[in-house]
Formats: sequence, C-alpha cells, structure tokens
Amino acid sequence: MADAADTTAYDAARYKRAGRGKIYDSIIDTIGDTPLVALPNLTKALKPKGTVLAKLEFFNPIGSVKDRIGVAMIESLEARGILKPGGAIIEPTSGNTGIALAFVAASKGYKLTLVMPESMSIERRKMLLILGAKLELTPAERGMAGAVARAKELVDATPGAVMPQQFDNAANPLIHRVSTAEEIWNDTAGAVDAVISGVGTGGTITGVGQVLKARKPSLKMIAVEPEASPILSGGKPGPHKIQGIGAGFVPSILDRGVIDEIIQVSNDDSFAMARRVAREEGIPVGISSGAALTAAFDVACRDDFAGKTVVAIIPSFAERYLSTALFDGL
Repeated sequence: MADAADTTAYDAARYKRAGRGKIYDSIIDTIGDTPLVALPNLTKALKPKGTVLAKLEFFNPIGSVKDRIGVAMIESLEARGILKPGGAIIEPTSGNTGIALAFVAASKGYKLTLVMPESMSIERRKMLLILGAKLELTPAERGMAGAVARAKELVDATPGAVMPQQFDNAANPLIHRVSTAEEIWNDTAGAVDAVISGVGTGGTITGVGQVLKARKPSLKMIAVEPEASPILSGGKPGPHKIQGIGAGFVPSILDRGVIDEIIQVSNDDSFAMARRVAREEGIPVGISSGAALTAAFDVACRDDFAGKTVVAIIPSFAERYLSTALFDGL
C-alpha cells in the first residue's frame, strides 16, 4: 500500500500557481476572466463531430454571468449622473441579475428593491436578502412581464429612484462586447466556430455576437429558448421551468441580426443535461446551463460541425436551484 505521506504519487506541480500578483480594491474588480473548459467525459459518451467547450460564468465573484452586467449598469448610471450616492435602485429580475445588482449595491452603499416572479427559487431570494436587498414578488403566471410592470409602478411612486432596466440598458451588451467576447476569442486563439447562449435579456448573445461575427463572419451565434415559451421562434409565451431565459417577450437590447439559429429546448432535456454534466464531469450547473449544453451537443453532432469548436455559455451554478425540479428525486 502506498505511504499516505508519499507526495511523489501524483504531479503536484500541475497545481502550482503564482497567484494573481495583486490585491483588488473591491470584489467588483474580480469580475470576468472566467475559464473555458473541455468536457472529455460527455464528449466520449456523446461522440460529437466537433468540440464542445463550456465557458463557466459561475467563476464570477457572486456566481453568475449576471455579475458582469450588475456592475456595468450601475457604473453606467453613476457615470451619467443619474445615480447619486446613497440613491435607490429598483429593478425587475429573474434572480441572478438581482443578486449581481445586490452585491454591487452593497459594495457601493445603494438601497436596492428587486421585483421578481414568485416562481423564482428560494435560494435566490435568500441570497438577495443577505445582501441587503428588499424583495417584492409578483404572480408566477405573469412571468417577467409582470415583474417589469410592477417595478415601473414602484419607480414612479419612489422619488429619486432609478431602474437600470436590464432588458433595455445598452450597458448590458456593452460589457459582453468588451469582456466576454474578448475572453472567448483570446482563449480559443480565434478558433471558435459557434457560440451557444440562452436568451434572457439578450445581452450576452448580442454583445458576444457583435464582436465575434465582425472578426469571423463564418462564426454562428445560436440562441437557446424554452420549448414551452418560443417567443424568438415566433411562438406564444408560456410558463416554463428554465429560470433565467425565456422572459416571455423580446427584449429591446437583443440584436436579432447576430442570431443565425434558434434552438428550442424542453424543461426535461435541460434538467437531464444539467444533472448529467454534474455526474459525468463534476460540474454542477444551473437549469439554463443544461439547456445551453443540450443545444451545444446537438450542434456539435452535426456533419457540418465536424472538426469545429462550439462554445456554450454556462450562466450559473447548481446551488442556485436547490429547491427546484432540478433536484427532484435526488
């Protein structure tokens, strides 16, 4: 039996790190530079003709892709003189954007009220509360449209309050143009052929697509939406269980011109893939991440993607969904 003290049994040097070489002024400054990771076990099992890579956005400081737009929208309001020190922010959110706004607001000393559908997970609500935000819940059947309407009512009734309006705010896609897109391009050395992104606000797919398609016109931007609420495909809005995408309307900041294809994914397929990537790769991801990976492997299995690289945006970690159907039966 090997000696437990024997440190020569594995290559410890593989994990040697020099550190970041700096001390950050604030947690806000740690946003971005999320890793792009291969999925060798799923690749072996599913045998795609192309390569699927996962961009793990839960490596952002508060655990989701929305950390990027949280800081971007607030600092844009500050720069334009709209948001004053000690001011009040009100925003409709499906959860992760609210958490991002909450940690930035806490860091900067702003009051924050968030309006969200009551269907959003209890984990998200508690995270918001511990970060000091106030919550107002709207009927689940009204979806994000109901939350948006209620948030506007609150802004009108609150003197001096501002609403970042993630679905309409140009700072949303801008942060993805200057950060997410550049990270994907640099980490693949330009060898990316498709990007798969769920569409919630539309900021990620818009910002990433505008930059990458300008540099590589052959690159495909593929949008993912819930099968039960196929608005982008011309269908009708409906209730679904893929939190974070499928808002039930087309956001104004969404640049449909960058979208080459729309893939609809079912609730069940999203859950199944999220569970599978956790068990087979050791990467516990959220529900919309399961939808993105379902679409990514479908695309990578096509003949026209043989030898090509497909990047899937993985918005969040599984712990945000402990009380949802993702964990049923476990």
